[in-house]
Amino acid sequence: MRYLKYSLIAAAALALAFLPASGQQPATKKKRLLAIGASKGFQHDSVSHGMATLWKIGQESGLWDTYIKTDTQLLTKEKIGGNAKNLDYFDAVFFYTTGEIDLTDQQKKDLLSFVRDDGKGFLGSHSATDTLYKWPEYGEMIGGYFDLHPWNQIDASVIVEDQTHPSTKHFPAQFVLKDEIYQFKDYSRDRVRVLMRMDGDKVDLNKNGVHRKDKDFALTWVRNYGKGRVFYSALGHREEVWDRKDIQQMWLEAVKWAMGMTEGNATPRPMTN
Repeated sequence: MRYLKYSLIAAAALALAFLPASGQQPATKKKRLLAIGASKGFQHDSVSHGMATLWKIGQESGLWDTYIKTDTQLLTKEKIGGNAKNLDYFDAVFFYTTGEIDLTDQQKKDLLSFVRDDGKGFLGSHSATDTLYKWPEYGEMIGGYFDLHPWNQIDASVIVEDQTHPSTKHFPAQFVLKDEIYQFKDYSRDRVRVLMRMDGDKVDLNKNGVHRKDKDFALTWVRNYGKGRVFYSALGHREEVWDRKDIQQMWLEAVKWAMGMTEGNATPRPMTN
């Protein structure tokens, strides 16, 4: 009887050893981000820096692992030989890409399905909109295409249109940031929710190459795409932009939102402020 009593006590102690400490939550499974830096055309020096920053944010937050690739092999749902992963392994895909990167017709279908049908995330930085012009479905998913940067790098006055979305709520209503500022074509506020834009009243609209006269120079936006979520920010041409703590906070929250870890309104709306 004494032996049974001690055995029960030992079993209970062993069970307690595997329970989380009081007030602590059990460890959650880390998410997986596939970061693609493939380029066909202009080579941005900040691609490596940007993807490394996302890797660092994921590691420091403990929320996700980043798999950095300069090719597009893993952008498929087909099984790949060896120990290679495919899209089914990931929770979101990030593009810092340029030009007509190598994708088969099946890979294109798989990427769209990954977001639209599987409810996964897609994130793009800077020249992700200077990518895949010959595939209009991609432009529709990401929200628009690059249409020159008439001012090149400037100290841009940034208006934060949405201070409630998790990726931008930490910014002040307006701030200045030096970067290469894009304008966009095939872009409409009917399908995206703009979070930040450049103040069109503080730039020369008569400068050569300016095609938009509506002063709608969006910088960051989100959208729902089928079951999935899309986040894009035109910022990030300069390495110094990626080093800013507020931009790193934006990407932390953007990845979380795209992966469905947080909620944020992506309903399109007209230009505000």
